Amino acid sequence: MYKLDIKDKKPLCMQLYLQLREDILANKKLGDKMPSIRKLAELHNISKTTVETAYSQLYAEGLIDSKPKSGYYVSDCSIAIKKTPTQSQSSKLKEKHYRYDFFPAKLCSSDFPLKIWKRLQNKVVDKIDFGSYSNGQGNLLLREEIAKYLQEFRGVQCSSSDIIITHGLNDSLSLIAKLLKNHYQNIGIELPGYYIPRKIFSEYNYYIKDITLDSKGASLKSIKKQKPNLLYITPSHQYPTGIIMPLGRRLEILDYMQSQGGIIIEDDYDSELKYTSRPIPSLQGLGKESVVYLGTFAKVLSPAIRVGYMVVPKFIQELFAKSYEASFSSVNEITQLTLAKFLQEGYFERHLRKIRNINKKKHNLLLELLEQYLSHYEIKASGGGLAILIMPTAPFDFEKFKILAKQKSIKLYFTKEKSGGNFEAIRLGFGGFEIEELTEAIEALSEIWDQSFW
Repeated sequence: MYKLDIKDKKPLCMQLYLQLREDILANKKLGDKMPSIRKLAELHNISKTTVETAYSQLYAEGLIDSKPKSGYYVSDCSIAIKKTPTQSQSSKLKEKHYRYDFFPAKLCSSDFPLKIWKRLQNKVVDKIDFGSYSNGQGNLLLREEIAKYLQEFRGVQCSSSDIIITHGLNDSLSLIAKLLKNHYQNIGIELPGYYIPRKIFSEYNYYIKDITLDSKGASLKSIKKQKPNLLYITPSHQYPTGIIMPLGRRLEILDYMQSQGGIIIEDDYDSELKYTSRPIPSLQGLGKESVVYLGTFAKVLSPAIRVGYMVVPKFIQELFAKSYEASFSSVNEITQLTLAKFLQEGYFERHLRKIRNINKKKHNLLLELLEQYLSHYEIKASGGGLAILIMPTAPFDFEKFKILAKQKSIKLYFTKEKSGGNFEAIRLGFGGFEIEELTEAIEALSEIWDQSFW
């Protein structure tokens, strides 16, 4: 038993944490099972919350690991800090390591087809010319396979010559901003909307025009009022509201921008991950020469491989061909060729079905768990992507909620933090959890949720 003194100035959770830590470092070995939270609470006549807080700190330091439906186990203590951390050190550790991380754009690493990827990579290495620079536009086979996929599944009008391979959304946006800076002066960006486009185009000295939203997504009335040369929109799954722009609105916006000689930048955000309806074909398919189409493999394959792509009109292809970037590819050839083979041999299509099914199960389970464990809330967005957006429907102390979340080693995300505007919601990402972890995560969330109402 551990000695806990209610008269001590240190909180009981800190007393318990310090003694558990000392016991682990002095007496435990890798893999030893820790007492359950309920058992420790009953043994010392303290609350489960006190034990959970102590365990959360041990977990944050890497002293113990959590195994779903099994409990806590001693981890590799040799890499742990050997002296008692100060409170400031503890805070830094908690910021880096969370027991439950509701990151809204994460996949489970276990879902990545590692064996297939390694096998294909080993095969393509022998075909790489290690004495030459890669094609600046991207590997031809990869561009051909992406073009086939986009034509069949997203209704995009393109061939390999229309595609430029990039490192992802940030790289694509930076390249577009650079290529067009002498031709366009201002850009309309959704508000609320993704902060990255706003930041990148500001750095290239574009004038930013705020485009408000209505029930159908980017407002045509707002676009006509702001008169942007460029327009960045997320019609397939508006960020952060989740609105899917209907066909009629897409046609209206396309007609207007064409009449003004403008260009639409279509970020096909989360287009492949729809759980309650079929994906709507791309806006680019309605007007090839007036739309730049942006896509990425981060949401359905892996953000770690850092591969994205753009489908661009002819005049942007000509601008790219004259740019410095056309001389050297930004993505290494091994990754490009491995991905090309992954697409060519049918693995990507099968993987996409698998990822969609897995995350549909997680999405539906999360909806059930929220209904079971949370009260006084409404769903702001669901049905696609890797997160569900919720908001409390009764007076709620957000600051207390955030403090409690840190204490419980729960990482939360809020729409206002990176999207601007007045739209506020809590983004509960589910993609990074194993399906059996979701119940435990929502149980932990429900405790701080209930405590945060006024």
